[in-house]
Amino acid sequence: VLSANDKTNVKGAWSKVGGNSGAYMGEALYRTFLSFPTTKTYFPNYDFSAGSAQIKTQGQKIADAVGLAVAHLDDMPTALSSLSDLHAHELKVDPVNFKFLCHNVLVTMAAHLGKDFTPEIHASMDKFLASVSTVLTSKYR
Repeated sequence: VLSANDKTNVKGAWSKVGGNSGAYMGEALYRTFLSFPTTKTYFPNYDFSAGSAQIKTQGQKIADAVGLAVAHLDDMPTALSSLSDLHAHELKVDPVNFKFLCHNVLVTMAAHLGKDFTPEIHASMDKFLASVSTVLTSKYR
């Protein structure tokens, strides 16, 4: 459960990402593909090179989903319900892949936000992304 302080930290960190959200999430996805090659199986016929159009497009989709979650911190299950259905029933994404991506979102944010990505912000973002992952995998049960 996110505390009031966590929610403030998450909103603040996401606002610092700002207009770079699509690029940062594309970078996080690229890092995920490099670090965990099995994640590529869900993206047949993708160009997995850095900055490819497909990675940019998917990065923007991820950014939009994270932004939606940030905007609905008090009711993420409702806000992300359709995405949960999509990933569980249509795409059948292995739930562990959300953890892989979340790790790389943290790495990417740390790389770009530098000293603004304090240990407190890191901890709050980690809790937030774990909550998002839990919501997205809730329909698997």
